[in-house]
Amino acid sequence: MSKDTAARTRSRAAGRAKTDGRAKSDGATKADGRARANGKSRGDGKAAAFGAATARPTAKGAVAQARGAGANGAGGALKRAAVERFDQVFVAEPRNRLALNAVTAGKVQVVARNREAVVRSAQRTFSHLIKTPDITNQKQSGRCWMFAGLNVLRVEAMKRLKVEQFEFSQNYLMFFDKLEKANWFLETMMATADEPTDGRLITFLLQDPIQDGGQWDMFADLVRKYGVVPKSVMPEAESSGESMPMNGVLRTKLREYAAELRRLKAGGEAAGALRRRKDTMLETIYRMLAIHLGRPPQRFEWQWRDKDDEFHRDGELTPHEFYERYVGFDLDDFVSLINCPTPDKPFGRLYTVQYLGNVVGGTPVRYVNVDIEAFKKAAVAQIAAGEPVWFGCDVGKMSEREQGTLDREIYDLELLYETSFTADKAERVEYGHSVMTHAMVLTGVDLDDRGRPRKWKVENSWGDKVGDKGYFVMSDAWFDEYMFEVVIARRHLPKKVLKALETEPVVLPPWDPMGSLARDC
Repeated sequence: MSKDTAARTRSRAAGRAKTDGRAKSDGATKADGRARANGKSRGDGKAAAFGAATARPTAKGAVAQARGAGANGAGGALKRAAVERFDQVFVAEPRNRLALNAVTAGKVQVVARNREAVVRSAQRTFSHLIKTPDITNQKQSGRCWMFAGLNVLRVEAMKRLKVEQFEFSQNYLMFFDKLEKANWFLETMMATADEPTDGRLITFLLQDPIQDGGQWDMFADLVRKYGVVPKSVMPEAESSGESMPMNGVLRTKLREYAAELRRLKAGGEAAGALRRRKDTMLETIYRMLAIHLGRPPQRFEWQWRDKDDEFHRDGELTPHEFYERYVGFDLDDFVSLINCPTPDKPFGRLYTVQYLGNVVGGTPVRYVNVDIEAFKKAAVAQIAAGEPVWFGCDVGKMSEREQGTLDREIYDLELLYETSFTADKAERVEYGHSVMTHAMVLTGVDLDDRGRPRKWKVENSWGDKVGDKGYFVMSDAWFDEYMFEVVIARRHLPKKVLKALETEPVVLPPWDPMGSLARDC
């Protein structure tokens, strides 16, 4: 934990202690008032006893009683007098009226924007920088994790091809991700056929069986199984860039298939027969995907000109051959680290999430939870070695899209609303306010004279109309608060992390916050 974070945590704890003290005092006063009121009521004697024994509330009376009780029992209703007092307090403060006038006339992100943070983020030089090509664009799809993964790989491909611009086909991997997710979902439905449809597990699994999102291990499994191809071999399609209509029809079909497989299993159908029926279902899913995305190539001819305008022809290749020849990374060498400081996830342990994945029989999604300093040190080491870093973060928090700024102080919301936001990272995760939503790539870091990070360069996949031609700058304070996952090569990791990889992982439930998928667009 950084000194700044530790100081804020102590401050918040002190604030909560004061709040607790006030709450206890208020509670004691109210309890004393209720006790006096109850005593007066009990003093009514026989009338009270008679009423308790004989009164039978009508339906209207019961409704009125429920309304009077409020959401939290007797005395919890919001009183009109309190609302009037709230308004009087609001009007009495001139700053509130100024804020009202500004925010009702313009976007709150503009009104609350902190000029000092804007100026600070405009300084976009970095002590360690990886040369990268033009930005990519996932458009209206949730494929950020896939774009980020391919953007990591293309740095190596550009070196081997000796080119300054290159892009892999995201559409190609999207096709197989959807097909594998369909198979994963149907297998899961058969495995959980004894679970009630209205139970928490099945309700969770049925929410979105074929959404666009994913994590690093899911990306690695796709590349291992299907290889990669240049974008020119399988370019984008309408449905790859705007996936919602395609996902809608696939989702409908998969839920129908789930119901059928569960009925068949309940009726005693053998496992072999169920899987034969599943194969016919997947044939239909393949057909739907091919209609939307095009047919993925099995072989293709590859030729190109390098940066010196020299022509090359490599003949006919498979997607696997292309990967081995022009990338060649051992994907087993990469490890996912998370920073989740909640009490239920001790640092130094290996974790996995039940029912999370896309390729049946592939590598389970696994990560080692480490403290923020170890997390950050690993990312710095990899960038210093000239290697980009895939990462997952909560991109919607304190993020300025037009300029391309990720800064904890970019919006002065405390000044605007005259209130403090005191939750730390752990509390935000526990109470559902913060979770990994988006994946991008770290391509630079600015270290001070003592080797400590000050800011980070981020390669996004939202096109070149946002940020600095698509690139963002992240403050180190933002890194501490909203970064959740980095993918690091084993050679940059300490022995204790490598040792944790050899242990049996702690299995988290499917709805655990660390099971969230990067899919923000």
